[in-house]
Amino acid sequence: MSQQHTASTPRKAKAPPPPGRNRGGLARYVVAAALARTADGGAVVAVVLLVTSSGGSGTLAGVLGACITAPHLLGPFVARSLDLAQDGRKVIAAACLLYATALTAGVLAYGHVPAVLTGLLLATAGTCGPLLTGGISSRLPAIVGPRLRTQRRAQGWDVATYGVGGTVGPSLVAALSAWVSPTAAALALAAVAATAAGGVLLLPFTAPSHGGDRTTILKPGATLALIARTGHLRRTVYLTMVVALSVAALPVTAVHMTHILGGEPATAAALTASYGLGNLTGSLAVMFLPLTGSPDRLMRRLALGVAVSLLAVAAGPTLTATIAAYALTGILNSCFFASTLAARTEYAPRGARSQVFIWVAALKITSGSAGTALAGSLTGANVGLPLLVGLVAVSAAVAVATVEARFTRADEHASWTPPALRRW
Repeated sequence: MSQQHTASTPRKAKAPPPPGRNRGGLARYVVAAALARTADGGAVVAVVLLVTSSGGSGTLAGVLGACITAPHLLGPFVARSLDLAQDGRKVIAAACLLYATALTAGVLAYGHVPAVLTGLLLATAGTCGPLLTGGISSRLPAIVGPRLRTQRRAQGWDVATYGVGGTVGPSLVAALSAWVSPTAAALALAAVAATAAGGVLLLPFTAPSHGGDRTTILKPGATLALIARTGHLRRTVYLTMVVALSVAALPVTAVHMTHILGGEPATAAALTASYGLGNLTGSLAVMFLPLTGSPDRLMRRLALGVAVSLLAVAAGPTLTATIAAYALTGILNSCFFASTLAARTEYAPRGARSQVFIWVAALKITSGSAGTALAGSLTGANVGLPLLVGLVAVSAAVAVATVEARFTRADEHASWTPPALRRW
């Protein structure tokens, strides 16, 4: 009797885990993001080495390298597909696979087909780049859930994946190019990108933000207009761009500082490495001691900290002091980056979050490229000039942001909803 009763009693269906409760979701995210960003971070170096090692001109190497980076500007137009998708994981995984395929084809075709065709293949890979960077970051809030402290800690992990990608990618290329060939290095990056696709598909599923009504998803132009008229997002954009432009001068300045500091040519490598270690240290700090407070205020304070550290780099009297200043700049810039991720997460409307993430990332990359070019032109006049220009630019941006925030605080406070109360 009891057996019959048991058999006829329907079993209760297991409820899906609430957002942020997916076991191992963050760990899987970190692995997938690090793989994708390693591929994206090393591709330019691989392409440049491929061209120069085969006797190609520096101009051709620069142009083909730009074919990887320049298409990041198209990111906001690619991002809408992520907001429209029923399953964003599939869009990002497809981008990883296309990146791997186009990079492989471009590398193998180089020298056997016209350079224009190689450039088009590399540009195809570059167009996927924004989804491997900002696109993946836009998935993180739904994975870790609405708890603010958990989000801030996860953003520290996200910053670390960018640091890993920017360090491991070029290092892997340099090592494989020396041991085997630049072609093998580029193919290894393609394999890493393909592996990242599998990692992305293993991420926890998150329901689409449009809730079945795709007409609610803004178009790229409308998203940019939204950013422009929303004070929190507007300040996020111009502070991100100015800081990126300023710190982009550090690698260029490091090369020229060896003459002033009286060090060996390896001094430039030591300065750059200390900046990279500072970035890693900053991301670790945010993991274990998550940022607290309003992202808008955090961005302004940390940007001002970056300006002060740039002054320390420019005024460093000794090599040791300059190395320490480079490391401090890396730490503060890493924390600033984490605060911009928090701002994008907490201020962007859910239906346009992916586009906001990628708009900011695209403009940051563009500004960083401009900063590198500006530093190259200014160091001829004075080694410290790019740093001073960056210091003034960041200080001015912080001043403008502070004044703007004070005048608009009442309106924005009334319209802003705390992230913990939003629908996930």
